[in-house]
Amino acid sequence: MSKWITRGIFTVLFLAILGTAGSLMISASSTDDSGPKLTHTVSRGGMKVTVTEQGVLESSENTEIKCKVRGQNTVIWVIENGTQVQQGDVLVRLDTLEIEDAINERTKYAHWSQSGAEYSKAEVARATLAINEYLEGRYVSELLTLEKDLAVAESNLRTAKNMLAHSKRMSERGYVSELDVEQKEFSLTQAELNLNATKTRIDVLKTYTKQMELETLNGNLKSIKATHAANVERAVLDANRRDQALEEFEHCVVKAEKKGLVIYPSAAAWKNSPDIAEGATVHKDQVLMLMPNLSKMQVKIGIHESVVDRIEPGMHAAVSLPELAMDATVYSIASVAQPTGWWTGNIVKYDCIIQLPSIEGLKPGMSAEVEVVMADYQDVLTIPVSAVLETETETLCWVMVNGKPQRREITLGDSNDVFIIVQDGLREGEEVVLNPLSFVDQAQQAALRTIDETKP
Repeated sequence: MSKWITRGIFTVLFLAILGTAGSLMISASSTDDSGPKLTHTVSRGGMKVTVTEQGVLESSENTEIKCKVRGQNTVIWVIENGTQVQQGDVLVRLDTLEIEDAINERTKYAHWSQSGAEYSKAEVARATLAINEYLEGRYVSELLTLEKDLAVAESNLRTAKNMLAHSKRMSERGYVSELDVEQKEFSLTQAELNLNATKTRIDVLKTYTKQMELETLNGNLKSIKATHAANVERAVLDANRRDQALEEFEHCVVKAEKKGLVIYPSAAAWKNSPDIAEGATVHKDQVLMLMPNLSKMQVKIGIHESVVDRIEPGMHAAVSLPELAMDATVYSIASVAQPTGWWTGNIVKYDCIIQLPSIEGLKPGMSAEVEVVMADYQDVLTIPVSAVLETETETLCWVMVNGKPQRREITLGDSNDVFIIVQDGLREGEEVVLNPLSFVDQAQQAALRTIDETKP
């Protein structure tokens, strides 16, 4: 059994012992065991062990109305907490100055980007046509010119050969000089060189110039296409940014999605005011308002760590409101404690949800007192807690026998801070002394002995 009973009694009654210490020192036997004493008759019956906590009503099903505007935004107007609204009613207005500037800036960039995308689109078409223009135009024209030059060179070569042969025949007959023959030979050589040069130019055109020009044109086309893709992507992004700013401008006026009650979300325990108020700053996805389902109400209470292990879902709870009382059920108990700090007095508690029946008139924010029944004993032997004295080694009470208190060692069970179950050591109908430290010498001596033994 925990020593809390002893320590609680010691704390309260030790002062009383000290107050009467003078008289006890004068005569330790002066206490009259047969004097008047407060007693209690040991009886059987029922006993409930409960824990009582304060809480506030809330809904287990809330429609969250969130901020859809990025960044930090200032609230310039908010509807009053607890207002009944219709679908489409304005709930919150946010400052739009920065968003309007963003819309103007992003619209300008969207137009610039679109202009660049249109220009690069025309460049892609021009580069695509340039390839066909070369293959079907310039290349064919250059090839025909060279083939014409080749035909002329071949003709000149034949003419040079004929002229040389004629000069040689005439030279043999003495009609022309050797110099004239040499001139015709030089003309033949020149014609052969011109023919070979023309053939070489045709081969270079077909083998190299054409490939080089196509590579250049295709590379230029790819480069322009990449530039165009980048311009298109930039135009899309800038347009999306503009459209997003326009959409966020619309979200600066927050409206109700349905009719019902709207309330402010609960602020943190250490804050003095709600997060949603005129002049407050909110951010994207922050919950601005709640629309609770009033048919699904609950109470959240904090259960002290000393008894949290005894609380289980399904336990009965009695809920008291200012003008209403109802039976309820424990729905859940948190596995992690609430944050602690100076605002909680560093007391460790666990959130416990009490599910309420569907009753008209329940509203979020109502204060409630919740009594959770941790155990309900029937036909058990009980005595008042004030009749018990616990020491370091034993648990005692004093029973009136023939008008005098008799020391009795007992075994205890569960307690509800007023009564405690006696498992062994007492019988039904016996009279136990209440507050034995005030009336029984043996109790006072046992208490003093326990205090001495606990001193360092």
